[in-house]
Amino acid sequence: MKTVFAKDVPESAVKGAAWAVHALTASGAVIGLLALIAVIEGDARKALLWLGLALIVDGIDGPVARKLDVASRLPRFDGALLDLVVDYLTYVVVPAVMMWQFGWMGNGWLAAAAAGWILFSSLYVFANLDLKTRDNYFVGFPAIWNVVALYMFVLGLDPHWNLFFVAALGGFSFTKVKSVHPLRVRDFRVVTLAATALWCAASFVLVWWAPDRPLAVMVPWAAATAWLLGLSFWRSLR
Repeated sequence: MKTVFAKDVPESAVKGAAWAVHALTASGAVIGLLALIAVIEGDARKALLWLGLALIVDGIDGPVARKLDVASRLPRFDGALLDLVVDYLTYVVVPAVMMWQFGWMGNGWLAAAAAGWILFSSLYVFANLDLKTRDNYFVGFPAIWNVVALYMFVLGLDPHWNLFFVAALGGFSFTKVKSVHPLRVRDFRVVTLAATALWCAASFVLVWWAPDRPLAVMVPWAAATAWLLGLSFWRSLR
């Protein structure tokens, strides 16, 4: 694989850059801790903003690692495994605690069971060696519970509806339904990247302005959501 390094770059500098990429990935764990602290402090907005930052880090580190060919530079350190550990914290554990702590799934044993279902079903996702198709779609629901938590926060649905969606999405983790990877899927790539960027910008505004939901932001947010879900549905049928 071609990398950005010139032939005369010292090996120590190359390895230093590779370790820096791993440090970027590992920083997601610290960000996840800050999000968890915000949950404990009762600040859902701050927690979601931290999780949003973790999502950005997760979107950056992989392409950079592939560009620098980190795997061959540090063959005895598994960056993919490191990424999975961090992702389980930021995509699964913190959102599950959020949903339980803020009563988004109600209270009592049903809410606790739903949080446990999130953790349990996500373990299958993270251990599944067939999680992605050759054209970079996820197989089943890809345990993006941080995104689910964002929708719960913005939409303010009744806890019974949230319980239903948690049960259904966790169940989809064990199916062959395809889910779009917004940064790596090649189908309609330009439109998908534009929809992803629009969704991210609108999500930030909605979290920042919550509980206000201005129509001028909700419409493009819903449109971007519809595109990503529609592409997933189209690929599942195909």
